Amino acid sequence: MRTLVIVDAANVVGSVPDGWWRDRRGAAERLRDHLGTYAEQGIPGHRGPLDIVLVVEGAARGVQSVPGVRVESAPGSGDDRIVELVVETGARPVLVVTADRELGRRVEAYGARCAGPRTVRPAPGDAGAERA
Repeated sequence: MRTLVIVDAANVVGSVPDGWWRDRRGAAERLRDHLGTYAEQGIPGHRGPLDIVLVVEGAARGVQSVPGVRVESAPGSGDDRIVELVVETGARPVLVVTADRELGRRVEAYGARCAGPRTVRPAPGDAGAERA
């Protein structure tokens, strides 16, 4: 069974101070395009192929899906939509990519694992690392 990787767009985009706040939608689109490379090859600790869902909210709503990455526009809180997605998966393995500790506690209560933003958006020179 493929692992479902749910990416908290706002949290991952916000993890690198690269001017994302000037164009939130564009930053989410760049992240989406970057994530597509992981769908087949996998990410550290999770072999591909993977099913990837990018959850966007606020000014990033309306970003379109692309091959390998399904985009979910949260009608309200992105965190709440992520929890809903985890609950909907049942027994399927789920990895949520976020640095938000409260969100991590919420999804771990439903059996998901969590990893930090560097898992999918390494800093220069980083190989990626899971959140403790």
